[in-house]
Amino acid sequence: MMKVEEIIAPVKIEMSEFEIRFRESMKSNVAMLDKISNYIVKRKGKQMRPLFIFLTSKMLGTVNDRTYLASTLVELLHTATLVHDDVVDDANERRGFFSLNALWKNKIAVLVGDYMLSKVLLLSIEKNNTRLLEVVARAVKEMSEGELLQIEKARKLDITEDIYFEVIRKKTASLISTCCEGAAISVDREDMSEKMREFGELVGMAFQIKDDIFDYGTPNDIGKPTGNDIREQKMTLPLIYAIQHSDKETKRELMSIVKNHHTNSREIKRAIEIVISAGGIAYAHQKMIEYKEKALRILDEIPNSDAKIALIGLVEYTTLRTK
Repeated sequence: MMKVEEIIAPVKIEMSEFEIRFRESMKSNVAMLDKISNYIVKRKGKQMRPLFIFLTSKMLGTVNDRTYLASTLVELLHTATLVHDDVVDDANERRGFFSLNALWKNKIAVLVGDYMLSKVLLLSIEKNNTRLLEVVARAVKEMSEGELLQIEKARKLDITEDIYFEVIRKKTASLISTCCEGAAISVDREDMSEKMREFGELVGMAFQIKDDIFDYGTPNDIGKPTGNDIREQKMTLPLIYAIQHSDKETKRELMSIVKNHHTNSREIKRAIEIVISAGGIAYAHQKMIEYKEKALRILDEIPNSDAKIALIGLVEYTTLRTK
């Protein structure tokens, strides 16, 4: 597996320039907003989404102002959704830091998220780039639909495998597909925009399945299971598979834990044992590999370059990572 530094190497200069431009895009005349923006910038994560944009753009053409705009729009949208998610989930932490709502309360956190979404609209219009806005707006719509679909189905705990895939396609994969499609558009490769959208979607599906596997732990590389998804009554692929492929008695026990005992640590541990022994983790891993391989086949026709090799490395990283 390529190291993160090796993946970033072909676009290291672009990523540094992006940080400057992103910080600039967050500026405001309101002192409180500037203070919060600085806090957000300091606690940024791996910035995988801008990385997808710059590597895809460089693989297909030449990074330019539209590419920086695309990465800024996506990162503003992604950050806004995280801020709003923390409010909805009543979460006090994000990536090891206090969440905005923990420090500044819900009302301010929601308004900051709204401010970021307004910046997405304004930047697009300022730069006269309605094509990129169209792609980003579609992601907002899909992410909202995916979240609502998950909530609707979670109430009855009747999520099938097909519905699960639809939820993660909308919730997670739509934003990575936006990165790759937006990247193609930014370097005037409309001929590749649809293929890159599909590529990003497949990578996003694999990425989310990997996240769902993490919750159960594995003997080799992930460490102790957390069981957070079961606590939150989230019907993820390992759990769905276990429910569908267990005998009646085990299925009833598993459903009972998720429905009635999802706050009991001993019961959660039992549920994890059932899911693992039913083959839920192995099945989810197999599906994740299928999505990853399908994504990589799309890149076969594109000429080799440092950016393409790093992009393949980034896809491998999303499925082989241990945290």
